[in-house]
Amino acid sequence: MNAGQAAGAPPRRLFHFNAGFLTQKRVRRILQLAGYQPTLGKPGPDDLVGVWGHSPYAARGEAVARSTGAALVRIEDAFLRSLHPGRSGEPPLGLVIDHSGMHFDPRQPSDLERLLLDDPLDDAALLTRARGCIARMAEAHLSKYAATDPDASLPDPGYVLVVDQTRDDASVSQGMADANSFREMLFCARDENPGARIVIKTHPETAAGHRAGYFGQVDLDDRTSLLADPVSPWALMEGAIGVYTVSSQMGFEAILAGHRPRVFGRPFYAGWGLTDDLHEIPRRTRRLTRAQLFVGAMMLYPVWYDPFHDRLCKLEEVIDTIEAQALAWRQDRHGWVASGMRLWKRSAIQGFFGAAKGVRFADDPARAQSLAKRRGARRMVWASTATPNDTATRIEDGFLRSRGLGAQLVPPLSLVCDDLGIYYDPTRESRLERLIAARTPLRPDQEARAQALIRLITDAGLSKYNLGRQGTDLPSGRLILVPGQVEDDASIRFGTDTVRTNRALLQAARAANPDAVILYKPHPDVEAGLRRGNIAPVDLVGLADRVLDQTDPATILPHVDEVWTMTSLLGFEALLRGVRVVTLGAPFYAGWGLTHHLGPELPRRSARPDLLALVHATLIDYPRYRDPVTGLPCPVEVVAHRLTSGTLPDPSVRLRLLSKLQGLLASQAHLWRR
Repeated sequence: MNAGQAAGAPPRRLFHFNAGFLTQKRVRRILQLAGYQPTLGKPGPDDLVGVWGHSPYAARGEAVARSTGAALVRIEDAFLRSLHPGRSGEPPLGLVIDHSGMHFDPRQPSDLERLLLDDPLDDAALLTRARGCIARMAEAHLSKYAATDPDASLPDPGYVLVVDQTRDDASVSQGMADANSFREMLFCARDENPGARIVIKTHPETAAGHRAGYFGQVDLDDRTSLLADPVSPWALMEGAIGVYTVSSQMGFEAILAGHRPRVFGRPFYAGWGLTDDLHEIPRRTRRLTRAQLFVGAMMLYPVWYDPFHDRLCKLEEVIDTIEAQALAWRQDRHGWVASGMRLWKRSAIQGFFGAAKGVRFADDPARAQSLAKRRGARRMVWASTATPNDTATRIEDGFLRSRGLGAQLVPPLSLVCDDLGIYYDPTRESRLERLIAARTPLRPDQEARAQALIRLITDAGLSKYNLGRQGTDLPSGRLILVPGQVEDDASIRFGTDTVRTNRALLQAARAANPDAVILYKPHPDVEAGLRRGNIAPVDLVGLADRVLDQTDPATILPHVDEVWTMTSLLGFEALLRGVRVVTLGAPFYAGWGLTHHLGPELPRRSARPDLLALVHATLIDYPRYRDPVTGLPCPVEVVAHRLTSGTLPDPSVRLRLLSKLQGLLASQAHLWRR
């Protein structure tokens, strides 16, 4: 809770005189959740008057506060706002609500300045969280506006970075700076770095044509250039030998990136011993670490919002949210041309990948390539339809897919997007393989997130399809679960050699475990009569002691001793529950030392991740998730909660009718499935 509003206190009336508080629903909602009641009318002396920072309309509220004796509250966007600037219409993910001043106005102490001066900022757990959040923001290239491209072309390393801002922005005009401050900054950057290249970074709103900046073509010379592209500030600062700023938030991010920026204004991050300041701020006598500065500015000062559950939240959850949105924007910003997508899948593909520029569908390879080239778009292909030499990004269902079968036309909640290969094909490197190797070892914050995700999945009994079936009474003895698979599935074709059928798998499990109790779980698509892989009852005699028809595998796994599988995802779900897994094929989770591997050799998989690293790469890093309620890109935890709580929209009437029709025509399943 913000320092000015005690936890548990009744809502305080917050009178406002700016239409933005009426039209911006997200801002009003965050204020309500933070304990304020946005109100129109005339305030009394015990009420509050809310104004937006030092905007041109703030003077009206300031005058009302003076005349009525009401206390003034200044409200602004938090430091990790959204993908795009507010002028795009995108609502913020957090606010700062300041009862003393405003962080960019040094003429009087703000709540943030008081917090940085007076709070101990020595809680070990909080500082550990701060370090994890800094690392996450750097890794995901998150800034106040996260629509930046980490892979964009950058100047060669060794330049001096000079940060421009929008002309007459409140952080400049109220921060005791002006155009002369920017001229002085550029002069000093050149003078203090003789011979060095100077790169002036244009503000995103200037680059978008909304507001003018302080620098232009007139400021360039043979060693000074402008950079207006949406590059990642983190990537940009990695190549810089110095950072110069007046009051830009990039100065704060420069501190987090390990720089000691040269500061020509009086921003909130100056005066704490982490910057080289042109102007002294005598009140700021304390010396902070960057983790302490981060705790104050990013964890204690703002109010953060979770748009999926309509509640206030911790900074980590906002990072989860904007990380998912930034990944989607970066992959989708140029648009897509998709091939190999059945008609019923196309609305889901459009929902996942079409927000930025839309998805065009073209199954003919030549036409798809031509269309992608003409639009400057990327190409994607449903993985099972791709030819070996196809360079398009491969798309496939994710591992927490849905409540219901894809073969019954239930749309997915997660998809994987692989620019190298695909996770079920061990004959070539996949993006998932690379992610698993890179997650060895994890940081403490990553370990904590993976542990929490495992608990969420296992406590809720989640699996890939979440069919809601019942468990069953199990016999006593040493229990081995053998999951059946779809025998013409791509993971069988690419990931097995000697054992390639469900019957052969059962035979291998029985031969190695003659005295065990073997439980055979048919694949749900096979049970539904939609895919190949059925075993006649007579062929199961002597191989399986019990056939678990129409049974939820998540209810069985905690009670078995071992799982034998070719490439089934059930093996991965068993690992989450601490069950020993024997692999006779080459699924994505095999070959890393976490299973007893009897399948094909996997020489590329030389890393030795622990289970948490495998889970982080597989469920957090690799898939893309889409919230079925808001339609927004989301982190895995949101999808897990939706599957747990039941807040999933029903499939459309059209898809339900089509699903019933395909059940009647199950023998012709090749017409609709991939």
